[in-house]
Amino acid sequence: MASVDVNMVKCACPDCVCVVSVEKAVKRDEKAFCCDECADGHPDHSGCDHAGCACHG
Repeated sequence: MASVDVNMVKCACPDCVCVVSVEKAVKRDEKAFCCDECADGHPDHSGCDHAGCACHG
């Protein structure tokens, strides 16, 4: 079976459309997020501030 080298993942926030590199991802509970806001569950009800993303938490 061939192995696949994955270096980009979708943010684990259900409302986020961001894709982030595994190396730069914010990791919480074995999940990868694009930023601290998404990883923290948007405590201030703010989006991730990445261009084109409609994430609002």
